Amino acid sequence: MYTIYAVKDTFRLPPEQFNKNIEEVAADILQRKYEGTIDKQLGVVVAIYNIRGISDGSIYAGDPATHHNVEFDLLAYMPYPEEIIAGEVTELVEFGAFIRIGPMEGLVHVSQVTNEFLTFDKKLPAFVSRKSGRSLKRGDIVFAKISTVSMKNTVKDSKIALTMRPDGLGKEEWQRENERMKSRPQGQPRRRSEKKEKKA
Repeated sequence: MYTIYAVKDTFRLPPEQFNKNIEEVAADILQRKYEGTIDKQLGVVVAIYNIRGISDGSIYAGDPATHHNVEFDLLAYMPYPEEIIAGEVTELVEFGAFIRIGPMEGLVHVSQVTNEFLTFDKKLPAFVSRKSGRSLKRGDIVFAKISTVSMKNTVKDSKIALTMRPDGLGKEEWQRENERMKSRPQGQPRRRSEKKEKKA
């Protein structure tokens, strides 16, 4: 889930940047400080913007820089268990598929892709069901549910486990197939192919 927070902080303006636009300098300093980091309460910091309320500078003994109070907006992403997400398959490995979720990636274990038995075709590469012919490959857009979240100090070290087995999840075309199967009348005989016309 993406959330916007209003934040107050201070930044240090070095003397070599006194002649520059203070809002641009503040934006650069704050973006380098925050963006891409993880706050375990807020999530992954995606963007810093709307810099405002910069105070007059304060000077401290032994430091030629000025120190300013500042307010800004912070956009963060925090994944929550049971949340339904839409994402792109970025990589396939024999044990599962990695799904891009905003600034992070989650893993769908092969056992959680679908209720059908899947095999991994290295040539395609793709996970393929021999029963229905369904496949999952890189670039596919899927719906999944977050099962567990382990937020660490970096995005790389954080872990998100996903599942696509519940009804309504997976690839959109899978859902259309399921709807067609449900709407087919039970016990309806199959159509016979039309007879070929006899030659005169």
